[in-house]
Amino acid sequence: MKRENTGAKRVERTRAKQGAPDGLVIVDKPAGFTSHDVVAKMRGMARTRRVGHAGTLDPMATGVLVLGIERATKLLGHLALTEKEYVGTIRLGQTSVTDDAEGEITAAKAAHGLDRAAIDAGVAALTGAIMQVPSKVSAIKIDGKRSYSRVRNGEDVEIPARPVTVSSFVVYSAEETEAADGTPVTDLLVSVECSSGTYIRALARDLGETLGVGGHLTALRRTRVGPYKLDRARTLEQLQTAVDDEAGGGLPVMPIGEAAAAAFPRWDVTLDQARLLTNGVRIPMPRFDEGDGPARPAAAFAPDGTFLALLENQGGRAKSLAVFAAV
Repeated sequence: MKRENTGAKRVERTRAKQGAPDGLVIVDKPAGFTSHDVVAKMRGMARTRRVGHAGTLDPMATGVLVLGIERATKLLGHLALTEKEYVGTIRLGQTSVTDDAEGEITAAKAAHGLDRAAIDAGVAALTGAIMQVPSKVSAIKIDGKRSYSRVRNGEDVEIPARPVTVSSFVVYSAEETEAADGTPVTDLLVSVECSSGTYIRALARDLGETLGVGGHLTALRRTRVGPYKLDRARTLEQLQTAVDDEAGGGLPVMPIGEAAAAAFPRWDVTLDQARLLTNGVRIPMPRFDEGDGPARPAAAFAPDGTFLALLENQGGRAKSLAVFAAV
């Protein structure tokens, strides 16, 4: 009986593997879920364990979370490096241990009557190429151990500042209100466009410090990861409904070629070039620049439109980062 049961499980796993979709899914992550929670849900929907994400979102945050299924997981590390966009609320007048609303309030100072010019000056100082100290309660590793784990164990953690770029930091409104503990606070509705690795809650913390009243993030919604925006995102409930609706085509997946063309410069190659590239030959490659920045990876497509590989320019020649099709 045990052998029969084991065999049935193997058949089921094989069927699941064969039926797994192949591409990206743009999820509108709900509050209270970790990125790993969403990956676990998607593994069940897609019937495969080969699922990953392109950059985490804190449990408090909502919005765009890019997931890759099957072969599309090879794109994720490169997609994670693209620019991101957020809308959120910064509360001035309170400091928290996590720099956001999930942590214990550690200090409070009345923050009514703040000068708008001073707020704008503080925001301007945090815009552009800056050095940012990430939140101590973050997933950054210090001597091989996550910073948040060290903090929870009572350690005094010091994280070195690192370069990030805040392309845009805009304050849309400033509302004076009162916190649950009675502290007069000011809530700022903001939007931020920034490079990968930027902590929005660190921006809230640093703005509060600059203004002398403390600050933390109380709400955050990611509206874009690279070219993928909220209008392409679906909630977990919507995705599960699509999976359950067999007549509707199942899980809505963005094909790998479409995903790559949206995120990277497109390089259309000849058939001869395609054969060489997919066999690991480093042929001459044009440089795909973004302003004055370094050369960008490019997505190579065969004459028939097949997405072949993600490549980078190394010394004027193509180096394969990931190959997706052979010719």
